[in-house]
Amino acid sequence: MNKKVIAMLLVLMLALGSLAGCGNSSTKTTSSNNDQSKSTSSEKVTLQVWIMPNSAQSASDFLNVVKPFTDAHPNINIKVTVIDWGSAWTKITTAATSGIGPDVLQLGTTWVPAIASMGALEDLTDKVSDLGGASAFLPAAWSSTGIKDSGKTSAVPWFVDTRGIFYRTDVFEKAGIDPKQAFATWDSFLDAAKKINNMDINGQKIAAIGIPGKNDWNVVHNFAAWIWGAGGDYLSPDNKHAVFNSQAALKGIDFYTGLALQGLVPKAVLEKNSADVESLFAKGQFAITFSGPWLVKNFSTPADKGGLADTIAAKNYAVANLPEGPAGRYSFFGGSDLAIFKASTHKKEAYDLVKYLVTKDAQVNYAKVTGMLPALKEALDDPYITSDPNMAVFKEIAQYGRSYPAVPAWGQIENILLTHLGNVWDDVAGVKGPFNQNMIADEMNKAAEEVDGVLQQAK
Repeated sequence: MNKKVIAMLLVLMLALGSLAGCGNSSTKTTSSNNDQSKSTSSEKVTLQVWIMPNSAQSASDFLNVVKPFTDAHPNINIKVTVIDWGSAWTKITTAATSGIGPDVLQLGTTWVPAIASMGALEDLTDKVSDLGGASAFLPAAWSSTGIKDSGKTSAVPWFVDTRGIFYRTDVFEKAGIDPKQAFATWDSFLDAAKKINNMDINGQKIAAIGIPGKNDWNVVHNFAAWIWGAGGDYLSPDNKHAVFNSQAALKGIDFYTGLALQGLVPKAVLEKNSADVESLFAKGQFAITFSGPWLVKNFSTPADKGGLADTIAAKNYAVANLPEGPAGRYSFFGGSDLAIFKASTHKKEAYDLVKYLVTKDAQVNYAKVTGMLPALKEALDDPYITSDPNMAVFKEIAQYGRSYPAVPAWGQIENILLTHLGNVWDDVAGVKGPFNQNMIADEMNKAAEEVDGVLQQAK
């Protein structure tokens, strides 16, 4: 079957479970309202830009960040459309197939290969050196910018998110546990969690760990670090076969689910999503959770502005790297890239905007409003990151970041994993009867069979 046809079939089934965020239910458009009468020497241009809800005031925050650009280019007006993550995939693929869309758009890192395979993105390969080269960006971020082994660059890293440990410093102090030692290895992490579990804190028992189960949009992301840390992976090196059912991968899945099976995670918490779990951690329900740099921002944002600064955890928390597994230390690495639509009639201006958005100043300023990490290495050395001890830890964590295979079929693969890893959580919860370890292997073998079929079809 023609590869382009296959690509279009695959993208129609791309998993929304791959989303690292969520936003408003409506699509809103806001303009920079440049006074175009200021320019007499250049053609008047309106750039259509599509982004997702990356911050509290997504459109105005974006326009504030690009104000130095529009001031320097008074002939360019920027019209920003904010698209809810839940409808973004449909809107983007419709634009890709129709040829009617924006000039510049945000793409989740796992979306780039699929959209690129549809022929909808401008080839930026010749522009790489102009942007500072691939080495100017975090390696895991750059790996998402095109189809693996294609030799082409279809997008540019914009911002990244990765995951670390958030823990209650007061609880660890009361338990007499050194966090550095506790988070060194899987074994020491498990020992510390067992010691903390059900401790009395201010007259109430506190659980050791809070993690979401099957009802979270990040289910696949939540397992990633443990699979990699055990020496497992999702696909074979040639991306032709599923390997998440290997003994190594199963060891990682077993360890992560084992946190719940050993009673370290309240069963009720497993029914929650990431946002719920973060809120419960903030309110003191458990001592440890896993989240990204946006939670640091939330802990410094007052309640009247939608933040968690007034909670008990905000006054007693720190961030640590994930523990090292038998095969090393890893963290899931996601985020978003910027791409130029091939159908754009303003490619030069679109590229100029993209180039500005990956400058140090723009990267740092956007990180400040989103709580995400810059993708540009130079921006990670800015005092905004380095002077905040918790953000500085995330800078370190980013060095251990690892992303998914950059294959066009990844969206469909992730959808399959979302279903079967959700079933694993049902097994752990006893939905299908008494738990036994073979249940996990059986579930992952079923998933592997489905994924192998997808990969075979995509050849």
